[in-house]
Amino acid sequence: VWNAKRRETMGCGRMFEGTPGQFYDSLMRLAGLPADTVVYSAHEYTMSNLKFALSVDSENPDLQAMAQEIRRLRDENQPTVPSILAQELACNPFLRVDDEDFRRRHGWGLDAPGSEVFGDMR
Repeated sequence: VWNAKRRETMGCGRMFEGTPGQFYDSLMRLAGLPADTVVYSAHEYTMSNLKFALSVDSENPDLQAMAQEIRRLRDENQPTVPSILAQELACNPFLRVDDEDFRRRHGWGLDAPGSEVFGDMR
């Protein structure tokens, strides 16, 4: 699937228009696709997105493993796009806003709407 700037490898695009709720809903539609979906983003921003992801989810072992792979690929001047949705669901903090452990580590209540958590993080 081609998703342009809504979801990028390890991150998401900037919100130039619309609301956090609309952006969150768009990401959750993408998250509902089969886990083996190949996702193409518009840009190779993975390294900067990875830095942010590690800053907010450094205890995530899936993210730590993915960080090593991303660094290896970039060191070899290889692209990190496209990605597999299952990897994004495990590592991309914007797709993890509904994860209970992620919320607890950041002090977001389990009853807070996902769009609110997304908006706070974005």
